[in-house]
Amino acid sequence: MDQKQSSHIVGTKTFILIWIMLLLLTALTIKVADMQLGKLSMLANLLIASTKACLVLWIFMHLKYERRVFKLLLLVPIGTITIMIGLTFFDIWYR
Repeated sequence: MDQKQSSHIVGTKTFILIWIMLLLLTALTIKVADMQLGKLSMLANLLIASTKACLVLWIFMHLKYERRVFKLLLLVPIGTITIMIGLTFFDIWYR
């Protein structure tokens, strides 16, 4: 079997832009931690961390170029972790 090999070259400008975005999101995480948002503080930080993880997966790990099935299969563990964290928050918030 002959498999078609394709290389995906991502430009340096894209990597630098994503790196700057990651730095800005890290600064935003620190700022949100200082804001004393109460129960929403953890949720805001988790959303920012999820955004950073998506950027790393999409650009640096080249998930952008994978087949749709692989992208959908990645949602299973992410969804499971999200549900588990959500259930933990509900348990703690309503005690």
